[in-house]
Amino acid sequence: MINKFNYNIDFLGKKALALALSAALLGTSIFSFFLQGLTFGIDFTGGTLIEIGYTQPVELTPIRSSLHSSGFPDAIVQHFGTNRDVLIRLKNREKPAATQDSQTPIDLLSTQVLSVLQQQNSDAQMRRVEFVGPQVGNELVEQGGLAVLYTLIGILIYVTFRFEYRLSFGAIAALAHDTVITVGVFSLFQMEFDLTVLAAVLAVIGYSINDTIVVFDRIRDNFLKMRKQTPEVVINTSINQTLTRTIMTSGTTLLVVVVLFAIGGELIHGFATALLVGITVGTYSSIYVASTLALALGIDRKSLLPVQKEGADLPNA
Repeated sequence: MINKFNYNIDFLGKKALALALSAALLGTSIFSFFLQGLTFGIDFTGGTLIEIGYTQPVELTPIRSSLHSSGFPDAIVQHFGTNRDVLIRLKNREKPAATQDSQTPIDLLSTQVLSVLQQQNSDAQMRRVEFVGPQVGNELVEQGGLAVLYTLIGILIYVTFRFEYRLSFGAIAALAHDTVITVGVFSLFQMEFDLTVLAAVLAVIGYSINDTIVVFDRIRDNFLKMRKQTPEVVINTSINQTLTRTIMTSGTTLLVVVVLFAIGGELIHGFATALLVGITVGTYSSIYVASTLALALGIDRKSLLPVQKEGADLPNA
């Protein structure tokens, strides 16, 4: 995209401050991850899902308050389909003892929840109860981690073939930077990490590498066109030329994500949070982290020129 607005921002002039900020964010994220870990949702830890139906629309806040005050502080409550249907998610806990009428622990748990809700509203009716065992949750943790790993490996192979190794290293470093910080936010603030958040992390990886590739394509082209300019000038010019595209893409995407974050409800709150953090950090890293690392590794016009075969410039015999 042509720089129609003639931006002339000295991005690389702030590279020391940007790298210090990145180092602080990465250090905090890694420290928090090893100190606190992640707060996994029932998708990963296992738990019980209970659907309750009402004859009239209900508010979620009184339901949450009743459950929290009745011994279910970890209950996640959300509307399901309509405002007359409520979905309640409970994490795994110590199984209650079976009763004399041979109720299973899951039946007993769902009966306790229904009893609490019927004390508040007699219209509450049980629709369904589902249980996710801890073994299934452990398998999802493993599969989710492998999904992220395979995605990173695939992108590593792609950028290795597409760019010169200095640019490839910068792109991969920026990708790891964005992923670690996004996950680190969930660890630092102990927000629930479930399958929707994992999906958002994978989306952030795709968004981040796409933004970086756009900038690097322009850097590669400009190194071949701007023959007498220093690498710093070429990279700064390239970032400024793609800045309009970056602002438009990030701005319109963030607009949708902010709406989801504000009014999307509890079900996708984690998903929207991960996208909000990831897109913001990804846009920042494509400008500062990826380009700065490529420059630090010594990227220049000569390294991007195709290798000329010996004797290719000699006249044919």
